[in-house]
Amino acid sequence: MNSPSRYRSVFSPGLFAGQVIVVTGGGSGIGRCTAHELASLGAQVVLVGRNLEKLEAVQAEITDDGGKASTQAFDIRHEEAVRNAVAAIVALHGRIDGLVNNAGGQYITPLASISAKGWEAVIHTNLTGGFLVARECFLQSMQAHGGAIVNIVADMWGSMPNMGHSGAARAGMVSFTETAALEWAASGVRVNAVAPGYIASSGMDHYPPEAGDMLRAMRNTVPAGRFGNEAETSAAIAFLLSPAASFISGSVLRVDGARPQVRMGWPMPVPKAQVQQRRAVRPFDGFHRAQTPRVFKDADEPND
Repeated sequence: MNSPSRYRSVFSPGLFAGQVIVVTGGGSGIGRCTAHELASLGAQVVLVGRNLEKLEAVQAEITDDGGKASTQAFDIRHEEAVRNAVAAIVALHGRIDGLVNNAGGQYITPLASISAKGWEAVIHTNLTGGFLVARECFLQSMQAHGGAIVNIVADMWGSMPNMGHSGAARAGMVSFTETAALEWAASGVRVNAVAPGYIASSGMDHYPPEAGDMLRAMRNTVPAGRFGNEAETSAAIAFLLSPAASFISGSVLRVDGARPQVRMGWPMPVPKAQVQQRRAVRPFDGFHRAQTPRVFKDADEPND
């Protein structure tokens, strides 16, 4: 873990000053990193998740760094809980200017082994829950005041073997993004998505130990030859929330090192270390509190 100092965002200080931005799944991983960056840029961040203890830990980090954050613990899959929580956020802060629909989760298993209950759990978490939060933010605030929504999807182009339930949900979220961008445009609401590829984040710690070798080898399928990091994903989210993206809506911004372009028959030499450090492609070390996933800590591969 890097020693705490200050988030090193590429965006202008005060970019989101005076704005209230909700980040679901804000207690860990990409959500935690994004919340830190948005708070460092002046936003009042509302951390959402089911585990209040994790949310309060991130809230304390942000406060220690000089930012502003509050928490709302609820299950995004439950319609009434979502409705009540969004109402509480609006009552406390007056409005909602931005939403980062980041909460999600899945497990590794082939389609033939997925039960109806397992399928529905992943669909509800990665699609239905995101829809409910976005709908309520729109109805209770953005319809009157405008705003920006960024839905977090995944690299599901060309399929997601062993995670077909997640691939179906993420593809559905892309379609929802495009439809909401059209239907809500008249209210001054932009809706986009960010599709992270192989990102070294704490989400990898939820997979079973036997998946470790597979996870560590995934970098070899990326033309860039490495994993992305949370700060590189957060920067894409911040851009789409920002005024610089005011004419972008209904789009998906991929953060994946060109992995979906890999084709059979095309050689995949892993770039040498000095190539990976060239200015245009070297990792962006923005998050001062970044934590290396456990699966990489004792591995032979270098921590990316």
